[in-house]
Amino acid sequence: MINYQQFLFPYAYNILGSAEDAKDTVQEVVYKFVAGKFNPENEKSYLIRSVINEAINLKKKKGRTQLPDNWLPEPVATERSDLGLELNELVSYSMLILLEQLNPKERAVFILKEAFDYRHADIAEVLGIGVESSRKLLSRAHQQLNHPRKTPPKNKQHSELLESFVAAVRTKDLDRLHSLLSENIAFTADGGEKVNVVKKYCTGRNEVAELLILVYHRFQAKTNVRATLINHQPALVYCYKNKITTCQVFQIGSDHRIQGISTVVDPDKLTHLEPHG
Repeated sequence: MINYQQFLFPYAYNILGSAEDAKDTVQEVVYKFVAGKFNPENEKSYLIRSVINEAINLKKKKGRTQLPDNWLPEPVATERSDLGLELNELVSYSMLILLEQLNPKERAVFILKEAFDYRHADIAEVLGIGVESSRKLLSRAHQQLNHPRKTPPKNKQHSELLESFVAAVRTKDLDRLHSLLSENIAFTADGGEKVNVVKKYCTGRNEVAELLILVYHRFQAKTNVRATLINHQPALVYCYKNKITTCQVFQIGSDHRIQGISTVVDPDKLTHLEPHG
């Protein structure tokens, strides 16, 4: 029997950027499917099409409310191998942020093509559009995103980099920290409506380094820190009294320097991450 939640979750999550909304969307679609006693010729295709269109409609509805500039997607852990098969198709965290530039239909076309390797004929059928419209929407999405298509692979050097990063922040070693950050590094913090962050957005090696040290020693010094993978990108989770308080996702360049740090401290976006001991 198909595990509908695991199978359908990536489709909804890639469009919505919210694990909670994605689970609700899948649950709603599956409930209607079971209650309606539908008997489509291809059950999987029917459910995928229903979830995608439900997610598009929800994204449009939520899009009417202007998101703050420092809004970040809800992080999903992708490190555990037993979840790998279900979460392989999740796009990277950096890509999820960029996808907010697209309208819901452009986003759906991009995701179906790049994450799930759909043909344009299949995309057209799922979304109820023409093949040429699918091609145009994908072309428009690529022009806006200008971003590599594939998710970054796990890299042993990334783990070593994060170890050095944590050590430099803990010891207030600015020189060492500067050597790990790119010159134009961008830092974004999302506390939602419940947490006031020190700075929502910060750029530049000197400013970001000083902010990282300040935040750590003021708010994170008593936490346990663990390296993990969030949406296929290297990340750190900070845990205090068996509760995750912070998730930092790192964008690392080809020069093995940190180009971006996305920091989620909104407790509503951390509930699906498992605390570590």
